[in-house]
Amino acid sequence: QVQLVESGGGLVQAGGSLRLSCAASGTTFSINAMGWYRQAPGKQRELVAGIINGIIPNYADSVKGRFTISRDNAKYTVYLQMNSLKPEDTAVYYCAADGNGMHYWGKGTLVTVSS
Repeated sequence: QVQLVESGGGLVQAGGSLRLSCAASGTTFSINAMGWYRQAPGKQRELVAGIINGIIPNYADSVKGRFTISRDNAKYTVYLQMNSLKPEDTAVYYCAADGNGMHYWGKGTLVTVSS
């Protein structure tokens, strides 16, 4: 079992920055990928950023150049640095992990960007 705990969400002004954190615990040795999804009201959950094979990042087109995914010196802790935030970035952001044929979700953290 893997548990994911997000933190860092909140209210920011457009153009501001925020950093989300996701800490994994439990059977973390089974994790082979981690990333961030988001879901805005009335929209489907979408992949925002992920780390492929543990080191290769990928991003949704809508956040390229603004968001950066990274990991801790130790494995299984990931961050999402969000710069130049826009009101359309407002959503619940979910940490996710894959491993050993399982997919895990955090409970989500709300990011609200005001104009």
